Amino acid sequence: MATTRTETVGPVILGLNKQNGQLRGQTKPVSVQSASAAPGKALAPSQTAGGGPQDGGGIKFGDDWKRNLKLPPKDHRVRTSDVTSTKGNEFEDYCLKRELLMGIFEMGWEKPSPIQEESIPIALSGRDILARAKNGTGKSGAYLIPMLERIDLKKDHIQVHVVIATPGRILDLIKKGVAKVDRVHIMVMDEADKLLSQDFVVLVEDIISFLAKNRQILLYSATFPISVQKFMAKHLQKPYEINLMEELTLKGITQYYAYVTERQKVHCLNTLFSRLQINQSIIFCNSTQRVELLAKKITQLGYSCFYIHAKMMQEYRNRVFHDFRNGLCRNLVCTDLFTRGIDIQAVNVVINFDFPKNAETYLHRIGRSGRFGHLGLAINLITSEDRFNLKTIEEQLITDIKPIPGSIDKSLYVAEFHCSSADCEVEEVEEKPGHQKDSP
Repeated sequence: MATTRTETVGPVILGLNKQNGQLRGQTKPVSVQSASAAPGKALAPSQTAGGGPQDGGGIKFGDDWKRNLKLPPKDHRVRTSDVTSTKGNEFEDYCLKRELLMGIFEMGWEKPSPIQEESIPIALSGRDILARAKNGTGKSGAYLIPMLERIDLKKDHIQVHVVIATPGRILDLIKKGVAKVDRVHIMVMDEADKLLSQDFVVLVEDIISFLAKNRQILLYSATFPISVQKFMAKHLQKPYEINLMEELTLKGITQYYAYVTERQKVHCLNTLFSRLQINQSIIFCNSTQRVELLAKKITQLGYSCFYIHAKMMQEYRNRVFHDFRNGLCRNLVCTDLFTRGIDIQAVNVVINFDFPKNAETYLHRIGRSGRFGHLGLAINLITSEDRFNLKTIEEQLITDIKPIPGSIDKSLYVAEFHCSSADCEVEEVEEKPGHQKDSP
């Protein structure tokens, strides 16, 4: 399996450093609400999980292998029907290898989500798939689990080529002979709508020409443009179609807009910081220059802030992403580089400081909160120039973006916990008057 490697970089650089994207006042690690189930993470077979035998075989009747698993704390937050409306299947129902099941459970994944229920058995059968499901509902697990199950560890060649680089880079590695893909039997395209857009589809088709003739192709995305139909007819063999998109936007995300002038935006953002109970927030701008300017302004207001955009060195982008994910900062300002494939469970607020131009970008942006059926809040700062885009996006997504009220009910975006057993212990959400400044 071909994977990218995240380089381990040096210690976090504190202070106002324009290069590395980490702008801080007097900072300290923030206490972010942990989430044990992280459906967007890459999943790998457990090597030493629970000390159990690594025999690679299926589950044997009467085995007590689960007893020694090192399970994370249960995630008792309320979830929406996007991930709870299942058929009641269990991961054991798919006859997966023991070490794979151990890895699944030790990641905190308890039961398959709807997209996983629909996708896993079909993918295991070898059939092509065209799957449409919302952001943050478990698409990654829907293809990673059958992919890992079908890999033969005794074979020393690339068997699955999951495109986790730009198509141009992958194609370059293939043509140089670095990535030998002639025996690849599964190709997964996550965020397929982007990969099959006019910018990339020719490159993707070129990549496919190097694969084995009897390969399996799996396409996953939240949105599928018309261009996908042409690609599907040419390259997929009687694909199994999955559509779990009765509505486009996530049920757990409450959406508001605040009508402001351009000069009022920073003041409005400061007000939101003081009144909302933010665990972690992602703030979107429409240009790299505005990202850096806004991050600097937020720091001057006394809040810790990271920023990330495409013009930063990959080393710094990696550092910012991992430090933000680990809770070292509450706020991240970014461009649309950060709209796809990013799963940070602690993010409960997304703010569009600059309103996006189209519905697809809007959908992916707000999908950074409310991950895996949890609650989230999306706030849009709207100028007079944005009002037509607002109306168009509402119509295209068949959603209602409401005017922001004077007070926002915390139950709409702050995690609640339901506990069904007497011995269940969860940490109470800390009551705060608002988003605390990172100062003594």
